[in-house]
Amino acid sequence: MTDAGEPTIGVIVVAAGSGTRLGAGEPKALVPIDGRPMLAHALGGVLGAGEGAAIVVVGPAEALDRTRAVVRDAAGAAAASIVVVAGGAQRQDSVAAGLAALPTSVRTVLIHDAARALTPAVQFVRVAAEVERTGESVIPVLPVADTIKRLDAAGAAVETVDRSELGAVQTPQGFPRTALEAAYAAATRAHTDDAGLIAAAGGVVRTISGSDDAFKITTPADLQRARLRLSPGAGGVPEIRTGVGVDVHGFDEGEPLWLGGVYWPNVPGLAGHSDGDAVCHAICDALLSAAGLGDIGARFGTADPRFLDAHGEVFIAETVAIVTGAGWRIQNVAVQVVANEPRIGPRRHEIEHTLGSLVGAPVSVAGTTTDHLGFTGRGEGLTAIATALISR
Repeated sequence: MTDAGEPTIGVIVVAAGSGTRLGAGEPKALVPIDGRPMLAHALGGVLGAGEGAAIVVVGPAEALDRTRAVVRDAAGAAAASIVVVAGGAQRQDSVAAGLAALPTSVRTVLIHDAARALTPAVQFVRVAAEVERTGESVIPVLPVADTIKRLDAAGAAVETVDRSELGAVQTPQGFPRTALEAAYAAATRAHTDDAGLIAAAGGVVRTISGSDDAFKITTPADLQRARLRLSPGAGGVPEIRTGVGVDVHGFDEGEPLWLGGVYWPNVPGLAGHSDGDAVCHAICDALLSAAGLGDIGARFGTADPRFLDAHGEVFIAETVAIVTGAGWRIQNVAVQVVANEPRIGPRRHEIEHTLGSLVGAPVSVAGTTTDHLGFTGRGEGLTAIATALISR
C-alpha cells in the first residue's frame, strides 16, 4: 500500500462511536485492550500495511485531545502526517468528515472501523489492490456458519434463510473516491455501512475473503475475545509473569519517614538519595522484574537529579507507565515489611489504599519482625520484599 509522491490511497479510521453496548463509560475506541487503546491496535494494522497512504482518524468530538494523544503514542514519527478530525452524530456524518479531510490526490479510499481493532495489515493491502485492479468497490466478507432464521414481528421463526447467499461483512471497505463521494452526495437515508450506500446508488460491490481476526468489538464478550487473541499463551490463556523486588534502607534520625506512600510522624526516616521509601522501591523492582524491563537502579539512578528527594509515588507512577506501555496489565502486588518499627498493622488499610491507587491494581501489605536477629532486629533499618503478578 505504498505510493511514491502524493498519496493516491487514503484510509479513514472511524473511531467516533460512543460504545454504549460495551458499557465502558468512555468512547469505544479509547477503551484499552491489554493496556493499549482500541484505536492504537487499529492503527497498528493500518500502519503495518506500508507507508504512503494518507490517514485520517475520525474521533469523538468530546475527546479529540485524547484521540490525538493515542495517535501520537501509536504512530510515533508517522503521527505528524495523520489528520484527526471530529466525528458527527451518525456514522455517515463521521465518514463524510473524514472524506473532506483527505488530500485531493487520493483516488482510492479505505474506510475502517476502529472497533475492528485486530484487523491484519494484509487485509488493507488486499482491499486496496482489488479496488485499484477492478475500479470498483470492494468489501471483505466471511461465510456465515450459523443457520439463519427469518423472524416475524412476534419473534417466531418463520423461514430458514439460505446461508450460502450470505456473507458477514468486515472492514476496511474500499472504494474509488469518485464513486464514494457521488454516493454520499446522493444519499437520502442512513446505511449501516458504506457498501450499502454504494449499492443504493447503483454501484457494484465486489467481495474478497475476510479474516477471523477482523471481528467487531461491540460487547464485553467481544472485548474479552480480543484480549485472548492478543495473549501469546497457548489455547488463549493469557501470559502471566511474576516478579520479586527487595529494598533495604537504614534509619536516619534527621529524615522524615515516608513508607508505603504515606508519612509517619515521630518516627526516624530512612536514608537514601530519594525519600528512602523502601516499600515503593521494592514494588517498582518487582514490577520491572516481572516484565523483564530491568530494575529501579538502572531506570532511576542516583546520578539523575530529577529523583533527588523524590517521593515513592513518583517512582511508582513512572514504573507503571513503563510496564503498561510495554503491553502488560498489573494484576496485583503483595509487600512484606521486615522491621521492628514502624508498626504496619494500624495503618495497613491506609497504605493499601494509597498504593492500590498508584499501581492501579490491588496491593496487600503486611509487617513482621526477625525476633531481634540481624540489622532489622537491632533496629538499624528495615527491609521491604514485594512480589508482583502481571499479565500480557
